[in-house]
Amino acid sequence: MQSKKKMMANAAFLLFIFTLTVYGIFHGEDLHAVMNAMAQADFYWLIPGVGCVVFFIWGESIIIWYMMHSFQIPVKKRTCFLFSSVGFFFSCITPSASGGQPMQLYYMKKEKISLPVSTVILMIVTITYKAVLVVTGLGILIFGQGFLHHYLKGILPVFYLGIGLNVFCVSAMLVLVFHPVLTKGIMVNGLKLLERLHLLKRNENRLTRLEQSMNLYHATAVYLENHKKVMAIVLAITFAQRFALFAATWFVYRSFHLHGTSPDVIILLQAVISVSVDMLPLPGGMGISETLFLTIFQPVFGTLLLPGMILSRGLGYYGELLISAFFTIIAQLTIGDKARNTLNQMKKL
Repeated sequence: MQSKKKMMANAAFLLFIFTLTVYGIFHGEDLHAVMNAMAQADFYWLIPGVGCVVFFIWGESIIIWYMMHSFQIPVKKRTCFLFSSVGFFFSCITPSASGGQPMQLYYMKKEKISLPVSTVILMIVTITYKAVLVVTGLGILIFGQGFLHHYLKGILPVFYLGIGLNVFCVSAMLVLVFHPVLTKGIMVNGLKLLERLHLLKRNENRLTRLEQSMNLYHATAVYLENHKKVMAIVLAITFAQRFALFAATWFVYRSFHLHGTSPDVIILLQAVISVSVDMLPLPGGMGISETLFLTIFQPVFGTLLLPGMILSRGLGYYGELLISAFFTIIAQLTIGDKARNTLNQMKKL
């Protein structure tokens, strides 16, 4: 019951943000002119853009498959693709992408993959996923001062906030992983303080669950220390995965037969948006992503800015949402013994 209420609340919040976003973008615009401009886009340039989105989802599935095999768990690549799709779908529709990994753990459990192993793998996926944004953001900050002041002058506070939040998140996760004793002490003392202040009821099971969590963090640290080559490969795949999604905007740019801006500038501008919105409590960065695009891509798309934004977000967020939603349905029908039996019975009818 609680889960259904939470899902309904998330759906209502998503619809609310979507409505505000649509109103904010199209209010006062000539929709007929926008649609005519979009119709002029070369469809053949958008096909590789869709390929970038599929590669983005597939990249995480390869990481999961690769690490599963390092644990000697013989899971199939197509099953890992379904795990990845489930994660991206629920990340797209929940604030701060908070729903993705819990649902991945649920489906992995249905495949009889042990919770400690799946938790360690998904924690590493999260760390590398965020680390790519941190490296990209800091790289732009340190080496791209000209780029910053030319393209990002209007959004620098948001960009700095995004970098700060991502650095804090990655740092906190690394402290959890590599300093579990320190972390446990902080958390235990924090729980006791909250109980003394009567902000939490005294609960012995809470401390037990905390100790179990610390064991998982320790297991993650051991894995990282013993699989350095695996981690280097995972990080490389994650870079390719993330930058493939950023590249979708370049294919949108070329679909309008525009020239004058290099692919690396467009890819980095899209990366800036991801760095800026990744930690904000909005489903898929909805609303703020569109606003940032309309601000920093103006000199790139010119009069085709709004059609370019619609197609870019259509690929990078809504395309990802639809593709992952389709394969989430497949996951629901095929993952787990009960689901497979039901599917087999349906085939016999």
